[in-house]
Amino acid sequence: MTIRQMLVWLMCMAGAGMLGALAFVFCPFEWMAAIHRWIGLGELTYTPLLSYLIRTLAALYAILGVILLFTSRDIARYHPLIHLLGIVAIVGGVGVTALDAILHLPLFWTVAEGPLTIALGVGLTVLVCKGERDFG
Repeated sequence: MTIRQMLVWLMCMAGAGMLGALAFVFCPFEWMAAIHRWIGLGELTYTPLLSYLIRTLAALYAILGVILLFTSRDIARYHPLIHLLGIVAIVGGVGVTALDAILHLPLFWTVAEGPLTIALGVGLTVLVCKGERDFG
């Protein structure tokens, strides 16, 4: 597998996964509350602001997924943006890991969300830098 193919694969897998967040833009709040209880976080009380924040965050994840899928179609053209997305993912992943720990989110969440975001960022950054000569 070439560097280009690995980068496209990584972007498509991450983009498709993030696009899955679109379901939470539209799912009933009661379903979100059930998931909240199921993962051991207790009761989730409805407020308009909380519903808005959950849904807009899900929409932002989905938008990022679309951006990854779109830019994966033309690596040469978008390699500077892909590099930036990688760096942002690394920094954001570190921040999210710290926030998850500070907020005492479940261990599975803390060891998955931030570290996976960091891994995505490292993968994007390394692959785009290794293949930069071929992409440009």
